[in-house]
Amino acid sequence: MYRGRLAPTPTGYLHLGHARTFALAAQRAQAAQGQLIYRTEDLDAERCRPEFAVAALEDLRWLGLLWHEGPDVDGPHAPYTQSQRRGYFLKVWELLHAAGCIYPCDKSRQDVARALTAPHAEHDAEPIFPPSLRPPLGQGRDVTQPDGTNWRFRVPDGETIHFEDRLQGPQAFVAGKDFGDFLVWRKDGFPAYELAVVADDHAMGITEVVRGADLLLSTARQILLYRALGWPEPHWAHAPLVVDAQGRRLAKRTAGLSIRELRAQGRTPVEVLTVPVGTLLG
Repeated sequence: MYRGRLAPTPTGYLHLGHARTFALAAQRAQAAQGQLIYRTEDLDAERCRPEFAVAALEDLRWLGLLWHEGPDVDGPHAPYTQSQRRGYFLKVWELLHAAGCIYPCDKSRQDVARALTAPHAEHDAEPIFPPSLRPPLGQGRDVTQPDGTNWRFRVPDGETIHFEDRLQGPQAFVAGKDFGDFLVWRKDGFPAYELAVVADDHAMGITEVVRGADLLLSTARQILLYRALGWPEPHWAHAPLVVDAQGRRLAKRTAGLSIRELRAQGRTPVEVLTVPVGTLLG
């Protein structure tokens, strides 16, 4: 059975781009006569707020989206809030640790910036972690808990990660060139985005990941995690990004284009999902 998902991060009110991407995910699940799962990705404790999580549920319901499992309807894979799933994430860290593909890293962002000899990859805002800062192979193998330091996944330098995206077509990213060793566990005791997403999509049986095209590079990283864990990867479908009149990608701070503000202006769900951005701003 097809299983898709909605996975908002409650760091602000959802905007027009979220609305259209999540609506696409719901449409694809419905067309496949499958199921849709709602998951709140709230691991960023400094920026996530309960009121934004509640607002996301309300706004997506207002748009007419329906899901079969989630924090407001429960289901066999509960809890559907990532901050409540640390025990499961820790087990996934243990699997990666046993496979020998992650290592502890005490390097700061400043350390990484000073060691860089090339600019950031064009596809991503995260600087490429320099191989010169890697510890020797095997470091950290005697550790039994990840807490207290960051942990990174050691990428296979020079390997091209290929995948077929159902909306964007063939994709290819080179490990060590387009992205480097990436965080899987944070020193504050919680998993990083890549590990949490892969772990939850696998546990919840997601068969297709529908999200914005800004996460194409993340897919290459996540494929490496699926391989290291011996898990089958889902299909990928990255939606075109919604941009403003100046061609800039929408963000949660974009004035006037949050679902909540559009609702207050009297816009209908159909308008939010179909009317050109310039018209809505007008």
